[in-house]
Amino acid sequence: MKLITKLLLNAIAVFVIAYFLKGVHVDGYLTAIIVAIVLSVLNLFVKPVLVILTLPITIVTLGLFLLIINALIILFADKLIDGFSVSSIWIAILFSILLSFLQSILHSLLKDDKK
Repeated sequence: MKLITKLLLNAIAVFVIAYFLKGVHVDGYLTAIIVAIVLSVLNLFVKPVLVILTLPITIVTLGLFLLIINALIILFADKLIDGFSVSSIWIAILFSILLSFLQSILHSLLKDDKK
């Protein structure tokens, strides 16, 4: 149940950012849910491989190259999903930063007090 809630929160974040950020287009709510699912799967399987392959450049850039990896994941999701489009890599980097920020805010609302 918690996984479904997190996916729905991610979909809301994708939809809100696409509404305010020019250069990102999401057709509707269902497309935002599909984007959230595809981004989760890509982050689970593809991102670790990319991080390991680009470890030297990530170390040299002090981790800033991870922004490029996140943008590439978003652009790959753009190619996989018909109703989702991102206009450039710079918009994908900005979308990635905003998505991480909004996800952290929304997921902090879900945390239970374990005292």
